[in-house]
Amino acid sequence: MEGGKPNLSLVYQAVQALYHDPDPSGKERASVWLGELQRSMYAWEISDQLLQLKQDVESCYFAAQTMKMKIQTSFFELPPETHNALRDSLLTHIQSLKDLSPIIVTQLALAIADLALQMATWKGCVHTLIEKYNNDISSMPFLIEILTVLPEEVHSRSLRIGANRRAEIIEDLAYYSSTVVTLLTSCVEKSGNDEKLLIKVFRCLGSWFNLGVLDSNFMASNQLLMVLFQVLQRDETPTNLHEAASDCVCSALYAIENVDTNMALALQLFQGVLTLETAYHMAVAREDLDKVLNYCRIFTELCETFLETTVRSPGQGMGDLRTLELLLICAGHPQYEVVEISFNFWYRLGEHLYKINDVALHSIFRPYIQRLLHCLARHCQLDPDHEGIPEDTDDFGEFRMRVSDLVKDVIFLVGSLECFAQLYSTLKQGNPPWEVTEAVLFIMASIAKSVDPENNPTLTEVLEQVVLLPENVHMAVRYTSIELVGEMSEVVDRNPRFLDSVLNYLMKGLREKPLASAAAKAIHNICSVCRDHMAQHFQGLLEIARSLDSFALSTEAAVGLLKGTALVLARLPLEKIAECLSDLCTVQVMALKKLLVEGSANGKSADPTVWLDRLAVIFRHTNPIVENGQTHPCQKVIQEIWPVLSETLNTHQGDNRIVERCCRCLRFAVRCVGKGSASLLQPLVTQMVSVYQVHPHSCFLYLGSILVDEYGMEQGCRQGLLDMLQALCMPTFQLLEQPNGLRNHPDTVDDLFRLATRFVQRSPVTLLGSSIVVHIIQCAIAATSLDHRDANCSVMKFVRDFVHSGVANDHEEDFEVRKQLIRQAMEQHGQQLVTQLVHSCCFCLPPYTLPDVAEVLWEIMFFDRPTFCRWLENALKGLPKETAGGAVTVTHKQLTDFHKQVTSAEECKQVCWAIREFTRLFR
Repeated sequence: MEGGKPNLSLVYQAVQALYHDPDPSGKERASVWLGELQRSMYAWEISDQLLQLKQDVESCYFAAQTMKMKIQTSFFELPPETHNALRDSLLTHIQSLKDLSPIIVTQLALAIADLALQMATWKGCVHTLIEKYNNDISSMPFLIEILTVLPEEVHSRSLRIGANRRAEIIEDLAYYSSTVVTLLTSCVEKSGNDEKLLIKVFRCLGSWFNLGVLDSNFMASNQLLMVLFQVLQRDETPTNLHEAASDCVCSALYAIENVDTNMALALQLFQGVLTLETAYHMAVAREDLDKVLNYCRIFTELCETFLETTVRSPGQGMGDLRTLELLLICAGHPQYEVVEISFNFWYRLGEHLYKINDVALHSIFRPYIQRLLHCLARHCQLDPDHEGIPEDTDDFGEFRMRVSDLVKDVIFLVGSLECFAQLYSTLKQGNPPWEVTEAVLFIMASIAKSVDPENNPTLTEVLEQVVLLPENVHMAVRYTSIELVGEMSEVVDRNPRFLDSVLNYLMKGLREKPLASAAAKAIHNICSVCRDHMAQHFQGLLEIARSLDSFALSTEAAVGLLKGTALVLARLPLEKIAECLSDLCTVQVMALKKLLVEGSANGKSADPTVWLDRLAVIFRHTNPIVENGQTHPCQKVIQEIWPVLSETLNTHQGDNRIVERCCRCLRFAVRCVGKGSASLLQPLVTQMVSVYQVHPHSCFLYLGSILVDEYGMEQGCRQGLLDMLQALCMPTFQLLEQPNGLRNHPDTVDDLFRLATRFVQRSPVTLLGSSIVVHIIQCAIAATSLDHRDANCSVMKFVRDFVHSGVANDHEEDFEVRKQLIRQAMEQHGQQLVTQLVHSCCFCLPPYTLPDVAEVLWEIMFFDRPTFCRWLENALKGLPKETAGGAVTVTHKQLTDFHKQVTSAEECKQVCWAIREFTRLFR
């Protein structure tokens, strides 16, 4: 912080402004200033003083939060000799502030817990705390709060205490766990029915269950378990207490997932939960939805925990199928939120049974799935007074989509055809209300694709009847029937005699505003699956495409229709494609030209993205089969369109969103005709480079990678592409070399290394022999620590392919040159690269990136194992061996074991496993 340590009155003013200033800009200034204070060294002392002075809730909350944040993120700032004083000070503060506000107590409890986890010299912290406060009833709430957050913080992402320290702490907490449970039990005995204290006790117990350190035999016979179930069985239990008890039971059930090793506790929990059925019915009778949801959570967790047992020995012991009955009772509740809780369990049950694939076993569970499907169909019904089409985006619409996914996953147990036929018969036999018909059609649409379309009279009959639905049925029924027809495109493909009636039915829908988007999506599906049959209807599709904006379509539905049209276009005779493609593109090109003319006339440019996206989808999906030597039918059309795209790009060159759409459109145009776009190469590259100097949009780098992919193997294009790369790299490096440049521009990093990788793949010697390669390697080394999924993946892929090019394709004539160039590059950068990779793994990158890092290390080792062994040894020597709190991060043996595991690995996955285990020491 500039200007030295601020005085306390200034800090008070800022805190007051943060909470009470009516002017938002005043609040913002205070927030920025206080943020700077929190990051400074002065924050330790100022927080301590604010907590001592206890002037008001706001300043104490700010100080407690700051203290917690500093201990979490900046503990290394404090010299070890101050740690004891900090601990004593925090304990004093929490005792003196215990009655001021619960959120301040929580922040201080977190600070104390985080300190205990990092301070290796504070041995047996649980024992110390219980000894100190056990006999003071007024200290009990904050003591329990500390004992609640302590196990929760063990796996906190904010603390990088490392696997060694974590293992030491977990062992320590396991040792004192029975002391904590005994303390909680005596609290319950002394407090009687103090609701707030009971909630705290249950939260604390749940926290220790979640850490997995409680002795299950000790817990099986513990009084607290009985108290938990008594609270849940009592009808008059207050809502908050009920929720805390439910959370605790769920944590206990989760903790005994390995039932066989926790048999005594498993039995107690199993029997205890089965006693709650009556209480559930009572909550339903009282219309207490909160409690109903809590019971359903408990029943679901019970089923999840005993899933393996239930599948292994259904109906026996703890495989008792009453557990499934409980879930089906919940599925019968009129509120759909209740059944939704159990979805994950039904998914998992389906997955288990699918893997086992035992007919006898399937027959045991089939009736339960049939009953579930029956409940789900009922839950999917819209309100009888609902008007218009079903909503997709509200909560109920999302619930229906989840039902659709679940039905697809479990339908194999019942049989798709059997279920489909059964649903259809319910529509045929009676005359159900519209909302029942719509829900049945919705479930039928979910499973239509999983029914075998070969010679299936039920499917053809359904299709025949649906397209005959009169126009006066409820709009929602028509909407869902259109979706069903779209899902039955395979049936149409097998029975082309229905194509005309299906298309007529969908065209009726397309002309009605509420149904238009659904009809467009169904036509798109039919085009995708019935491409050959649809060729005869191409003129009709072209007519629709020409008047696309006369239909009330969503952007997505319009693009989908064009995609379907393009897929059919690609099946026309080669000589017709050019003319038809030109027709299809004309509407979009004319619209773009009109925008450009209007823009130059009035100085304002309208947004062209709709038309660019439509052109992109046409190019993307027009993929005719072209024999060698034949001119690509799309080539002429793309050459004609280029001037309009070029002018659009120039006009909007400052707008990243529009430039991105232009590049996307060009990318698919180039991909569509491949080498046939050669005449565009020179003007396109010239324009890209020219605009990029002023507006460095990363999509130009991406487009460059497409050009290298298509033309990099052509001898005559290589130098031009290298010139393009060098011209694009200069502004890119300027951007990335700014403060936090890599972190602020991950898209640029992603696309730069995508371009560089394409060069390595298509023309490695061109890149390796150039002057720019050194700068690209240096940038890659710096970017290995970037925590951004796509960008990091691109960087790692570049480095991996770069090194691999020194050993790949050793039969090719440029192999020796390649090998020599890679050797030179590795001599220059290898040590720095390996050191940076090891450092990034341990301190910067999330675990999901480690397989990519392992592949890079594997390639370096494969290229030159002896030198790599030396580089890795040097990199490991540079790692810190202790934490700021004095705990051992990594032992000498762990370092040598890791080195040996990596350097003696015989396949890449062994390197990956070794890195996973090793980096846990630093997390």
